[in-house]
Amino acid sequence: MDIELARTFLGILRYGSFSEAAESLHVTQTTVTMRMRKLEERLGCRLLERNRGGVAMTADGERFAEHAARLVQVWEAAQRELPLPQGIRRVLSLGGETSLWDPLLTGWLNALRESQPQLAVRIEVGARRELQEKLTQGMLDAALVHQVDYWPSMQVELLQEERLVMVRKPGADATSPYLYVDWGELFRREHDAALPQFASPVIEVNLGPLALHYLLSHSGAGYFRLGVVQPYLDQGVLERVPGMPEFSYPVYLLHPRERRPAGLDDALTLLYRQVGRVE
Repeated sequence: MDIELARTFLGILRYGSFSEAAESLHVTQTTVTMRMRKLEERLGCRLLERNRGGVAMTADGERFAEHAARLVQVWEAAQRELPLPQGIRRVLSLGGETSLWDPLLTGWLNALRESQPQLAVRIEVGARRELQEKLTQGMLDAALVHQVDYWPSMQVELLQEERLVMVRKPGADATSPYLYVDWGELFRREHDAALPQFASPVIEVNLGPLALHYLLSHSGAGYFRLGVVQPYLDQGVLERVPGMPEFSYPVYLLHPRERRPAGLDDALTLLYRQVGRVE
């Protein structure tokens, strides 16, 4: 399959016309038309229908759109990874949700580089559904997320069970602002049900490290991962807010069951050691 044919098809879908797709791809409209004719001949079916409103997909076109997107994504991933840097024998692509970059992803990356200098590591931080989609497409070898959608052929492991606790600066009173840290869909539901008085905050942040930096620099209270704020609690910089509920914040490890790239098992062993699991 010529990747340019798939990329042209996706361009037409995105812009809704052959002419705008041609402009975005920096080719002539005649080239776009020829590519589509060639693509449909190879597949043996009609993918698009032109009408007065623009372009519409056929049933076969709707089905092929998923494959086309995967073809382009996998090809672009291969271009990013190849050729391998000098002295590197293999590559691992790992992903994690935004709130997991520190300390979990950072610690894992450090351990990998120290123990496997001949391993190239690609780290991608993103949204849960995006990471899971890239796992299914083979663009990631493993990912860390807080919530999972179960599907066939994917291994799901509960890596650790974190706790979210409410902390504040010592001396903060009722007039100090509440800092709503968005820890994801499940947390939002449980938090807003248990603490409806805090469901409409003045300050809302969806990145834990940024929220913690703000809290340490100013005043107020908010929910943070216990493992992250424990040093500040020990030093007396922060304190637990008495009488406030705790929330569970699990971390799951996802990786394909059947596709085991070289180096993944050793990488997972390092991760297990980092979180205190004996493997």
